[in-house]
Amino acid sequence: MEHASSPSRAYVTFLAGNGDYVKGVVGLAKGLRKVNTVYPLVVAVLPDVPADHRQILEAQGCIVREIELVYPPENQTQFAMAYYVINYSKLRIWEFVEYSKMIYLDGDIQVYENIDHLFDLPDGHFYAVMDCFCEKTWSHTPQYKIGYCQQCPEMVKWPAEMGQPPSLYFNAGMFVFEPSLSTYDDLLKTLKITPPTPFAEQDLLNMYFRDIYKPIPVGYNLVLAMLWRHPEKVELEKVKVVHYCAAGSKPWRYTGKEENMQREDIKMLVKQWWDIYKDDSLDYQKRVATNGVTDAEAVSFQPFIAAALSEAGAHIRFVTAPSAA
Repeated sequence: MEHASSPSRAYVTFLAGNGDYVKGVVGLAKGLRKVNTVYPLVVAVLPDVPADHRQILEAQGCIVREIELVYPPENQTQFAMAYYVINYSKLRIWEFVEYSKMIYLDGDIQVYENIDHLFDLPDGHFYAVMDCFCEKTWSHTPQYKIGYCQQCPEMVKWPAEMGQPPSLYFNAGMFVFEPSLSTYDDLLKTLKITPPTPFAEQDLLNMYFRDIYKPIPVGYNLVLAMLWRHPEKVELEKVKVVHYCAAGSKPWRYTGKEENMQREDIKMLVKQWWDIYKDDSLDYQKRVATNGVTDAEAVSFQPFIAAALSEAGAHIRFVTAPSAA
């Protein structure tokens, strides 16, 4: 990840709280380095991300940017306020206008092949992978209730008496977008008149970008449920980006106890994540050392990182609520 190359483009992720999600972002930074991206990783952090976690990320070559909270409409949330504040605050990345184009990646994502070419997609569109409606997190929707999924609309057809089928709906764990202050302001105006929905910012972004959304192949954001819900749609050897969003699948919390977590493909993908995370040669300062800095000058942050992560035992202040992202 060379910060000097094409500074008008960058990857961006998001971090809140003092919990263990920092491990996911460290893994993502190392994964992007392994695939030789030429673009930096910006980490949008909420004010409650502690200094030691920010230092860990800077030591991994990340550009850490603190953002302010974004609140849902007044008097609109009866529960899970923290969930909505955290997720709506992600909208702040549209303010990063020093970049002409960015690729957003959730902290529980890993990149296994270079995807820099996505920055060259034509401007004026919002690019993301279509979601799957088959998991229980979708049980509140008419799609789930009738067994309809946009991944295989021919299997269970949308009933004519229910009107037009729903618009294509993307998973907001990964998307290609163009920062813009006017878009950000408009998103905030839309948020103020939109009652919060279960998938928070994902629902809002789907509504807002509906007319310019263009789907990209599933391999750019493999939601793990696709492996057991739509295996015919997945060629695992061709997958570039894996999204560890299924219950129990986050590698740094993996126990194998949750449903589907003993599958061989899941165990393999968890191992692949750990292989990158534990690879010291992918640490930022180690890469700097191989590019002309002596070993003596290359400070090892490994003991510091290990200590900081062990101290960060308190879980992130999330309120449990359904999330598709």
